[in-house]
Amino acid sequence: MSRGSQGDGARGLLAREQRAARPLLVRAVAIGAGLVAVGIAEAWLVAVLLARLLGFGAAGLPELLLAGSLALLAAGLAMAQEKAQIAAGEAARARLRDAAFGRLLAMGPSDERPVGARAALVVERVDALEGYFARWLPAAALALIGPLLVALAAGLADPTSGLILLAAGACVPIAQAATGIGAAQASRRQFGALQALSGRFLDRMRGLPTLVLFNREKAEQAALGAQAEELRRRTMRVLRIAFLASGALELIAAAALACIAVRHGWTLGAGHPDPAGALFTLLLVPAFFAPLRAFSAAYHERLAAQGAAADLAPLLAPQEDRPGLLLEGMPPRVTVTFQDVRLSYDPARPPALAGLSFRVLPGEALLLMGASGAGKTSVLRLLMGFSRPDAGRIAINGRDATALRPEELRRLSAYVGQRAHLFRGTIRENIRLSRPEADDAAVLAAAKAAHVADFAEALPQGLDTLVGEGGFGLSGGQAQRVAIARAFLRDAPLVLLDEPTAHLDPGTEAEVLESLKRLCLGRTAVIATHSRALRNWGAAVLEMSEGRATGARMAGE
Repeated sequence: MSRGSQGDGARGLLAREQRAARPLLVRAVAIGAGLVAVGIAEAWLVAVLLARLLGFGAAGLPELLLAGSLALLAAGLAMAQEKAQIAAGEAARARLRDAAFGRLLAMGPSDERPVGARAALVVERVDALEGYFARWLPAAALALIGPLLVALAAGLADPTSGLILLAAGACVPIAQAATGIGAAQASRRQFGALQALSGRFLDRMRGLPTLVLFNREKAEQAALGAQAEELRRRTMRVLRIAFLASGALELIAAAALACIAVRHGWTLGAGHPDPAGALFTLLLVPAFFAPLRAFSAAYHERLAAQGAAADLAPLLAPQEDRPGLLLEGMPPRVTVTFQDVRLSYDPARPPALAGLSFRVLPGEALLLMGASGAGKTSVLRLLMGFSRPDAGRIAINGRDATALRPEELRRLSAYVGQRAHLFRGTIRENIRLSRPEADDAAVLAAAKAAHVADFAEALPQGLDTLVGEGGFGLSGGQAQRVAIARAFLRDAPLVLLDEPTAHLDPGTEAEVLESLKRLCLGRTAVIATHSRALRNWGAAVLEMSEGRATGARMAGE
């Protein structure tokens, strides 16, 4: 994707989310404008009280009490504004995270990004956008509204002082633009380094046993250290530019204060006609630059958001409306037909499927056998809706399967892969994952059918025994039986198995195969496997090579 299209996508994403967050942002800006107005009134009362201390005017206790009341009101408004901004940021973060996670779930295995990169998108990139809505957008609006209100109040007291403040305010965007070009580039590079480091760290943590096994831990430690140093350098560059922008703003504020002080102190001399007005304009200088300081402090949030939005935009881009068809009801039995199906993932590489044809009737099982890369898993991906064929026809009960929504295709099937992933929770909760609305009786029946109950009885709390992330606490064969129990509980008419016994010892494999045979009984089954034991099932066998069928053996032959 070109840089221009990335920028357009990022701007489009930020604009869409800004419209969605508008009610909360308007509330935060309105409270901020009220805080500025209270600050102006408080500055006038303080100026009147100071003039009285210097021997001018007749201010007294009422003005002092009113100034104290306004200070309390300002503190309350500041708290309310902070809460409103936090609410806007949290709402945007929740909305973006739900959308990003939902899109990743919809893409499933078709998303080829590493796990670390996907985690960085959903966590770090979305977190980087929170400040854009919580701080930058309110600060940008108040940077325009606040100084104009303050300059107007100063102009009513002394037109020249009001013009000085307006001229100083006009210099702020120029200083921001001068540092903003380099800051934007530095921020993008920093985010790139952060994503690379976080993705590599997560991937290496997942593969830590392999690194230790091949004695690569020292090399990976050095590589991670180099990437961390690169991130540090880029982060320090962003901070240097931020400090430069802050210094430019303070210089402009000091110059404005000096100009107003010179006007009232030297030009008009000791016989000033309005000492309270002079003090008022001087006290308004901090109030004038407070929104601009907040704007400058939040400027890096905008830069960070642009880089994060550029990464998220391709994932969250609006998709064409391709609703597909919905199932009227779950068919009790299905017939699967592939007719000259072709599929290619990369034009520069040979096709994954090159004219594959077969047919599986209800109650039959088809074994897809062949070397790795023959196209067996691609068949399963097509049947689950994670890929679409480039040519040919896939039919379910004689109807075009590609006309269904992908999620409807997945409703038809129960899948068991090479390695069952169990989440941290009880065995019962992990089984119920396939059908959350199932009652305890259905879960128990699935556990018995998959022989999970056999080993669960020996556990401290049976099916309510807690297991760790990734199935920690269970053996590979036990975790695979939990996956089979999920398939039993799902009770779908199509069973898809992808090397379900690839990592099991012969004894455990025989036990798991017995459960799988019961699972496939009466259902349509498509099984990708290398297992010799599965050949003894008496199922039809389709030999595959380079995406083609090279031979077939019918059941019983």
